[in-house]
Amino acid sequence: MRTSTITMGAAALVVMAIGGTWGWSAMRATAEPFAGCTGGQVAGGDIGGPFELVSETGRTVTDADVITEPTLLYFGYTFCPDVCPLDSARNAQAVDMLAERGVDAQAVFVTVDPARDTPEVVGQFTANFSDDMPGLTGSPDQVKAAADAYRVYFDAREEEDPDYYLVDHSTQTYLMFPETGFATFFRNDTPPERVSEVTACFVEQLS
Repeated sequence: MRTSTITMGAAALVVMAIGGTWGWSAMRATAEPFAGCTGGQVAGGDIGGPFELVSETGRTVTDADVITEPTLLYFGYTFCPDVCPLDSARNAQAVDMLAERGVDAQAVFVTVDPARDTPEVVGQFTANFSDDMPGLTGSPDQVKAAADAYRVYFDAREEEDPDYYLVDHSTQTYLMFPETGFATFFRNDTPPERVSEVTACFVEQLS
């Protein structure tokens, strides 16, 4: 009886090992095509998810309404003195470069400062960079839920000055696809040429 139990246990371990090897191989096979797009950094993680926000037109929209094509999604705020305008301009430039490659894509701006960033304000802000860059805001709860889904950190220092406070926040831009969700992210020091190149690579691999 004991020998039989040991044999059955050994067989189970072999099956588990084979299954584990197959699972790892399958994951590698799925991820490897994209490794070339990101220079060896494979995208992953539970980033992104459903959200409900308000567009610059005042209309309530969901993630399904917004992410309808390859999307460079950025969280910032319009009173930001430096990095947000630079990142938004970079993302708009990358989208223009993608258009020259024949790739349809968009850049989207989501505020983390809903107290000051009304739909009209975010609309004016995004119009500085592109005629086709959606600007999104919402209630504090809506904005927090969206930021949490993307693991975005932000902290409004309203106690410093109720009108001219700064907001600490994450500065990465997320590459999102309507069918597959999160692909990778770009740091704020990534040049537009690289953003365009990586995005085009993902589009090619997913087509």
